[in-house]
Amino acid sequence: MGFLVARDRYIDDYLQSCLDDGLEQLVILGAGYDSRAYRFDQLDSCQVFEIDHPATQRVKIEKLEKILGNLPDHVVYVPIDFEQETLETRLFESGYDEQKKTLFIWQGVTQYLTSEAVDSTLAFVAHHSGLGSSIVFDYMYTSLLDGSIKRGEVSGMRRYRRITGEGFNFGIPEGTIEAFL
Repeated sequence: MGFLVARDRYIDDYLQSCLDDGLEQLVILGAGYDSRAYRFDQLDSCQVFEIDHPATQRVKIEKLEKILGNLPDHVVYVPIDFEQETLETRLFESGYDEQKKTLFIWQGVTQYLTSEAVDSTLAFVAHHSGLGSSIVFDYMYTSLLDGSIKRGEVSGMRRYRRITGEGFNFGIPEGTIEAFL
């Protein structure tokens, strides 16, 4: 749990720093129940794109309508089925402007993707982002994913994912993030 709290705090602090530096767009990849678009008042004047699977996004929108009454105007919900659609197509169709200074938040997602999907997403960000744009994301070490290093919380996640059918697919060997990027 400590990791989750520290990760959220780090990403929130980084988002605030980007907002203070003139952020124009925020893209939350795999948004799930992320609440940043509703917690940061400065985002009211910034276009936010929440990207997620249509089924997950539908449930979130229903909950938001019950809680907020109306969906905020500054948030664009972009449902995407990565098996049938591309990020590039769906994001541009939704009004994304690749010339604007954008922050991409990609939290709690990479370990479930294939290496090709991770590479494709990072390539999109690198080639379709305005000057001063950035990405913040988390990842797991391959040694945690393959079980060679035992961690209770990762074992629990592994058991849960066997039930849901989503397994761990992607990791980065410890000490190699710079070379990977």
